[in-house]
Amino acid sequence: MAALSVEDLLARAEERDAETQRSVAVHKELDLEFDVGNLLAVDRNPAPRAVAREGAAASEREAVLRALARDNVQLLVAQLWALPSERAEGVAGPVVARLPESSTRLPREKPLPKARPLTKWEQFARLKGIRPTRKKRGTLVWDEEAKEWRRRWGYRRAGGDPSRDWLLLVPDSADPFEDQFAKRRQEKRERVARNELNRLRNLARAHRAGAAGELHPTGHQDRAELARVKALARVSTASRGRFQPRLPKEAPTPESATASRGKKRRFASLLGDLEGEKKRQLELVRSLSSKKPLLDMTRAVNKQLREEEAEAASGAKGKKRGQRGKRALRQQRRPGGGAKGKNSRGTSRRGGNQGRSGSFGGKRKKK
Repeated sequence: MAALSVEDLLARAEERDAETQRSVAVHKELDLEFDVGNLLAVDRNPAPRAVAREGAAASEREAVLRALARDNVQLLVAQLWALPSERAEGVAGPVVARLPESSTRLPREKPLPKARPLTKWEQFARLKGIRPTRKKRGTLVWDEEAKEWRRRWGYRRAGGDPSRDWLLLVPDSADPFEDQFAKRRQEKRERVARNELNRLRNLARAHRAGAAGELHPTGHQDRAELARVKALARVSTASRGRFQPRLPKEAPTPESATASRGKKRRFASLLGDLEGEKKRQLELVRSLSSKKPLLDMTRAVNKQLREEEAEAASGAKGKKRGQRGKRALRQQRRPGGGAKGKNSRGTSRRGGNQGRSGSFGGKRKKK
């Protein structure tokens, strides 16, 4: 291998530096338009000849487009390095830069949400010009002591945890040796009990004419109501109170009262009743193997004959009625009226001179 001179080494170093500078420095006739917030670079320079030419080879066009994309990305990266940067998570962390606000409005991926239709009250208020006087208060408020959002009322409300009050003021009229914390807990129990009593009274007032089985909330029930409720509770089990234990001084329930409530449906036992199951299976096999048909043929034939005779009789009656109607219609159409058995002169149809000789008058038919 031939030894290289100092001049050759310097020339190669200069070429390497030039290659490095060429990869960083990019020259454009028209400056690119940058939107660093969206990492967008717009190149308005004309396309290279290798791309614009029609007969250019595909490989040549691909190489030119790659070089063009590389230069534009290099310019965009240079804009990113020009932004103020900082190290994240200590000295050993990566260098990050905060992007500015974007200046290019990009199109939406999805359509704009449709406006919520107005309710009937909102339509009426807009028509009449009614404006709300105040905004509805939210259910959550910020608790400064707990440093979190809590409910405005109810359990775990904001500022309503008694356990956080480690000091209570003793009133002047109270006993100085009285436990104020125990007194507060007792007052809370009384308030809860009072609210529950009011709730039960409201339910009783709303269902004053309700069904039997509702107890009075105050606990004052008469003997008849207690007996009725006890009887309903006893028969509410699956066995209708058969295995329900009785109270120490409870009187036995009469059979008539149990029978008046109806009978419970009984089904054949699936387990344990081997004799009954064997008997049912033998009866089923015997009925299938017997030569005597399950259908009584004589009874069925007689029933069919009776039905046919009834249909024939009803048809004959209808036909006879139709013939009578036709005969009456023909009589009404004859000249002289529709008197039954009389002609137009008032005499009988069969002869007009039958009084003297006792024989029918009129002309005899020639044979």
